[in-house]
Amino acid sequence: MAILDSKGRLFGKISLLDIGAGLIILMVAVGIFFYPGASGSVAQVGATTRDIEVDVMTRGLTVLNPEQFLADVEAEGSTYIIIRNQRYGQVAVKAVQSLPRSTAVSQPDGSVRSFPDPRPELGFTADMLITLTGPAQITPDGPVFGNSRVKIGTPIELEGKTYIFKASTVAVRIPE
Repeated sequence: MAILDSKGRLFGKISLLDIGAGLIILMVAVGIFFYPGASGSVAQVGATTRDIEVDVMTRGLTVLNPEQFLADVEAEGSTYIIIRNQRYGQVAVKAVQSLPRSTAVSQPDGSVRSFPDPRPELGFTADMLITLTGPAQITPDGPVFGNSRVKIGTPIELEGKTYIFKASTVAVRIPE
């Protein structure tokens, strides 16, 4: 009996193509499970770690008692943050500031003035500016929380004992 027949089968039973495909699948499995690559992100190379301040703003968060909610967030003193669906961890809440709700009203002389919004449903919404502080890696591209860059416009989710909501980054301060 010949080792290879005319159809390329080994001992007339197994194709050489099947053996090659099996070896490739085995090498991929070994590569994935036994050699996962370098840990950590590329952003960690040559980066220093410092505390930064990040201001996030939320508008129109519906809550039953906005004043109590703002006081509770500030009293907790810390919150968990999630950036681009990646949980970073806990950061300190430095300040919580309520933002006024107003509406533009045109005047008879053609000018526009701002007045408090009289709609009753706004009694159940909170507009706020929250200042967060925490350690971040400072890279040439900017600060990095975990593996996510934090820049103006970055959406951040805040999660506490009784809340989870999204906010938008409006300021990033890196102390010198």
